[in-house]
Amino acid sequence: MSALHAPVMFAECLEALAIMPEGCYVDGTFGRGGHSSGIVALLGDQGRLIAFDQDAQAIDYGRQRFLGDARVRFVHANFAQMASHLNEQVDGILLDLGVSSPQLDTAERGFSFMQSGPLDMRMNTTQGETLAEMLSTVSVDKLTQVIKEYGEEKFAKRIATAIVAAVDAGQVSDTLSLAAVVAVAQPVKDKYKHPATRTFQALRIWVNDELGVLTQVLSTAIDQLKSGGRLAVLSFHSLEDRMVKQVFRDQSRGRYDDRLRQVVGETRVRSLGKRFPSLEETETNPRARSAILRMVEKF
Repeated sequence: MSALHAPVMFAECLEALAIMPEGCYVDGTFGRGGHSSGIVALLGDQGRLIAFDQDAQAIDYGRQRFLGDARVRFVHANFAQMASHLNEQVDGILLDLGVSSPQLDTAERGFSFMQSGPLDMRMNTTQGETLAEMLSTVSVDKLTQVIKEYGEEKFAKRIATAIVAAVDAGQVSDTLSLAAVVAVAQPVKDKYKHPATRTFQALRIWVNDELGVLTQVLSTAIDQLKSGGRLAVLSFHSLEDRMVKQVFRDQSRGRYDDRLRQVVGETRVRSLGKRFPSLEETETNPRARSAILRMVEKF
């Protein structure tokens, strides 16, 4: 597997799960199967892997890749729906929150600001509104909020105003034309980053309700673990990592209730800390640079 499509923090993720040969594990974001292949390689004949992905192309690819392997089951669903597809508790769950390289690099999916593609950005192309449909009705205030909160872009109002005006004028027909609008509106250029990077991240999160989905899965994933089971979450930007950190902290020591002025809730997990990619990995795979792996073990 090339560095471009290499699973981020591969060895660290497998170590975090502490794979047992006869265990049952969940890969919440199969992608192109990098982490899943590592899990399966450590399973015995009775071990099992349940792989989720909301991208139909990823599921089709996975079924072909693991054709004939009865240990592997695929579920075409968002990982937030995990509970309804599991009929037992499992030994470990891995959630890789990054967008897979094929999604980013395939122009037709509409994620790239470097290639011409449709204004789509849906992870699951069988449901939900496309980016084009959402931009056609959004207000400047709402789009400003999206770009500011999800992209952490300080020029959000300026960029949102430019996008809405360009959409209304019929000047945004594909991802390249949208990126061009953002680039012109962005007053400060970073020589190491495309001017549309943060805005495109924000739009992708908005279209797929990624933070809402993450909130759902973090609140239920621990319930799906056996005692001693592990949850490992690999995040790629600060918004996701803050959410993961908060939930893990609350679950490991309770939550402080300002109104009651005391810690409430039970201690359900112990923290296994966090890991960062090695310098070697970040040099060979630039997409690993912002990765943070957080891990907990259920009591």
